[in-house]
Amino acid sequence: MNACLKFTKGLSTANRPLLIQSPNISRCNSSSWSSGDVDQSSSLSSVPFYGTPRRAASSERTLQDRVAIALHHATTAFADPTRADAVAALGEITGPATLQRIHDKMMEDPTGRLILKERPIVSKSTIPYERLIAQAPDVVDDADSTITFGQAYGSFLKSHGFDPDERDEVKFVEDDTLAYIMLRYRQCHDFWHALTGLPPTVLGELGIKWLELFQTGMPVAALSCTVGSLRLDSREREILLGSYLSWAIRASQDSRCFLMNMYYEKEFDTPLDELRRRLNLEPAPAMKP
Repeated sequence: MNACLKFTKGLSTANRPLLIQSPNISRCNSSSWSSGDVDQSSSLSSVPFYGTPRRAASSERTLQDRVAIALHHATTAFADPTRADAVAALGEITGPATLQRIHDKMMEDPTGRLILKERPIVSKSTIPYERLIAQAPDVVDDADSTITFGQAYGSFLKSHGFDPDERDEVKFVEDDTLAYIMLRYRQCHDFWHALTGLPPTVLGELGIKWLELFQTGMPVAALSCTVGSLRLDSREREILLGSYLSWAIRASQDSRCFLMNMYYEKEFDTPLDELRRRLNLEPAPAMKP
């Protein structure tokens, strides 16, 4: 994997500061959308099903510990953005307050509550991976109304050689539920690539990160947007700010669904166009070479 992909995969694993949110992105029930413009409640399970067991409350890290860990990983991430482990750890250390706000927003939505109750994970053993890969077209044509979300997702994994089992486990979030939300956030990243049509290039990853930032407010998304932008040349920066940033703002303002409240695994057979209409989410602008 080349440096750009390593860098972008690193960016894909954590993020967020203030929760930047729009008042009309809570429920997934809209039927209106616009095209791109450039080319119920029940008790939650307390048993974690992923990663290592959470630390006991009596052994939670002190503020001094968290600051020291954050400084260490921030220094590492700034020096080498390809260090996915450092970016992921930094996102976990800086994200608890934002994760709590994401939790509250999910609990306000029936689908969000169901996700927190069932705690689905994305792996080869939990999704119809072989079917998705077998049915994936070589290229997803946005003009083809028969393409399903599952085909778009499978095509993204297949064409770029990505593995849904590759996401890092959560190590620095003590609360079980918030740790799951961090994991879910990471595992939804490739779903969002398929949904928006953004490629895993530096520009494409930064477009996704801007969307994540405006949707979730995760600090690590802000870090990725900032550090990533500094590594672009002037033409790439112009494209990012002129097309992808404006699209991310527009998509966050217009979307009628908080993207963490979508049960993507239940939508694999849904036509991609239909899912976008329900979310009122326009695909990202297509960048001309």
